[in-house]
Amino acid sequence: MRRIFIAGNWKMHKTIGEAVDTVRKLSYEVKNVTVRDIAVCPPFTALSAVYEVIKDTNIKLGAQNLFWEEKGAYTGEISPLMLKDAGCEYVIIGHSERREYFKETDEIVHKKILAALRNELKPIVCVGEKLEEREAGDTEKVVERQVRGAFSGLNSNQMSKITIAYEPVWAIGTGKTATPEDANKVQKFIRNLISEMFDTALAENIQILYGGSVKPGNAKDLLAQAHIDGALVGGASLNPQDFSAIVKAGL
Repeated sequence: MRRIFIAGNWKMHKTIGEAVDTVRKLSYEVKNVTVRDIAVCPPFTALSAVYEVIKDTNIKLGAQNLFWEEKGAYTGEISPLMLKDAGCEYVIIGHSERREYFKETDEIVHKKILAALRNELKPIVCVGEKLEEREAGDTEKVVERQVRGAFSGLNSNQMSKITIAYEPVWAIGTGKTATPEDANKVQKFIRNLISEMFDTALAENIQILYGGSVKPGNAKDLLAQAHIDGALVGGASLNPQDFSAIVKAGL
């Protein structure tokens, strides 16, 4: 039975003080939740401070990005070693905003996944189509290209440490959400791809999250779907009451 995993992507929000205040409130709200995995992904500047608050709680720490080298002359980048040192267990890789604004390719996503795995960080790898791709009927074509680009060449042991997040780009921060049935259909397609690339047992156990305007009002219906194993939450994760409501949805 796959556990539900709720991760919050704070993006470029919250000072250190605001981040600490948020996780203090969140940790109180979700302290009794033992049947679900929970993580928050603050900005780099707040990682260490947030870790000090949550290190003895049921909330794990994640980062929003990393570079594919451990050290070197890469001004402005963050290495997996630095993330581990700050207390991170997870790292988001290949978010659509990274792909769009910073031109990250499937090849770059693949290199970052390998760097995370080398340093015992668990990747949360994002895939998803744009609105024009969806309207053209290319959802599965785009998602398959991203999945194969990200995971080809990995072995089953490496793949078992990965979480996938299906995030239709047209639903991120727009207030639009794929219907639970539509999201489930794509996530089943992803699971079948993983089964084809690796094996059925691995595919049945891998967590596939949904992301894209997940809110307390729609979380229960999304999480009730057979192939939706949780959520990568954007805006709603900035509010501890809203995020805790998503964590508890359906319990």
